[in-house]
Amino acid sequence: MIQALFDACVWILIQMAHVFGISYQAINIWLFVVIHPALTIYLFFLYKKYRAKYLALLAPKAIDV
Repeated sequence: MIQALFDACVWILIQMAHVFGISYQAINIWLFVVIHPALTIYLFFLYKKYRAKYLALLAPKAIDV
C-alpha cells in the first residue's frame, strides 16, 4: 500500500515536471525545499496573527468612567 502511494506520488511529480518543462529533481526541489517551507512559515505567521486577534476579542475590555 505504501509503495503504491509512493509510486503514485512519483508519477504525479514526473507529470508535473513534463508540464513545466523541468526535471523530476528540479520539481522535487521546488516543492519540498522552496514551496513547502515557505508555505509552512506563511501559515505559521497567519496563525500567530489571527490567534492574537482572537485572544484580543476574548480579553475583557476596561470601562472608562
